[in-house]
Amino acid sequence: MEQLLTSPADAAEHPKFLAKKPLIISGPCSAETEEQLIATCTQLAATGKVDMLRAGIWKPRTKPGLFEGIGTKGLPWLQRAKQLTGLPTTVEVATPKHVEDALAFDVDVLWIGARTTVNPFSVQAVADALRGVDIPVFIKNPVHPDLELWMGAVERLAKVGNQKIGLIHRGFASYGNTEFRNAPMWHLPIEMKRRLPDLPIICDPSHICGNRTGLASVAQKSIDLDFDGLMLESHIDPDNAWSDAKQQVTPQRLAELLDGLTWRHETTDQQEFLTVLSKLREQINQLDDEILHLLGRRMQVAESIGQYKKDNDITILQTNRWNEILERGIQKGNQLGLTRDFILKYFDAVHLESINRQNRVMNRENLE
Repeated sequence: MEQLLTSPADAAEHPKFLAKKPLIISGPCSAETEEQLIATCTQLAATGKVDMLRAGIWKPRTKPGLFEGIGTKGLPWLQRAKQLTGLPTTVEVATPKHVEDALAFDVDVLWIGARTTVNPFSVQAVADALRGVDIPVFIKNPVHPDLELWMGAVERLAKVGNQKIGLIHRGFASYGNTEFRNAPMWHLPIEMKRRLPDLPIICDPSHICGNRTGLASVAQKSIDLDFDGLMLESHIDPDNAWSDAKQQVTPQRLAELLDGLTWRHETTDQQEFLTVLSKLREQINQLDDEILHLLGRRMQVAESIGQYKKDNDITILQTNRWNEILERGIQKGNQLGLTRDFILKYFDAVHLESINRQNRVMNRENLE
C-alpha cells in the first residue's frame, strides 16, 4: 500500500502554511445567537492577541437531544464577524455538505474533529469534497490514542492534493482518567512532530482540560514542546454557554492567560548557548550508550535464567520475583528523584522484553 508523509523527506513537500507563529485561534465552543457570536468575536479582536476566529457550527454530541449546533444559519454570523474584525475564520466540518456550506460563506480554514478523525469513511468523504480546493485543513487527533488513525487522516487529505495540512492536539479519551477531560498523552503528538516535522501542530487546551483552571499549564506545556499555536475557547458569558461551559473563558480572561505564558524559541544563534548545549547533549549520548550496553547485558542474563528454568521445567513468570523487582525499583527510583510512574513504565518494558527473550529460549527447539 502506498504510504504518504511518513518521513521528513515526504513531509518537506507539504510546507508549513502558518503566516504567524504562534497562531492563536479563539471563539465560542458553539455559535448560539448572532449577538453572542458577534460580541465574543469583536471582544477577542479588541485584545489584539487573536489571529483567527473559531465557532462550532455543527456539534457532534455523545447523546441525541443535546445541543448539536445552530447549523448552517450560523455561518452568516461568522462571516459578519470576519467582516467586522478583519480576522480569518475556521470551523469544524464532518460531512461533504458541511464543507460545501463553509466554503459558500468564505470560511478561511477548516478542521476535522476528533470524532470524525476516528472514522476513515468520514475522513475520506471530507477529503473527496476538498479535492481541488486550496484551503488549509487542520486535523484533530482521534478520540482514542491511535496514532495510525491520525496519520491515516493526514494521508487521505494529502492524496487528494491538499498541500496545507495542520494538526491539532486535543487529548485522548482514557479509562480511569480524572485529571483531564482528555488525557494529553504528550508522547503521541511528539511522535507526530517527529514523523511530520514540517506540518504545523497547535494545542487545544480547552478540550484537554475540560475546565478553566488547567488551561494555562497545558498551554505552557505545549509551548515548551515547540507547538505552533493554541486553540482556546472563549465566550462572553461562559457560565451560561450552551455547550462546554466549564472550559470556556471570557475574552478578557483569555488575554490575561496569554499574557501570562512564556513564549519560547526552538533555537538561538547565541554561540555560548549552542556550545554549552552541544556539550550537554554529548553527555546524554554517552549516558544513553551506557544504558543500552547495560540493558543488553541484562537481557543476556535473562536468557541464561530462561535456559536454567527450561532445564528445570520452571515457568517463565515468577509473580513474587516480579513484585520484588518493582518494589525495589520504586524505592531506588525515589532515592534518585525518579517518579513512580516512570519506574513502572520502564520496568514494564524491560520485563516484557525479558519474557520475550526467555520465551524464545524455552521454545528454541520447537522453532528449529
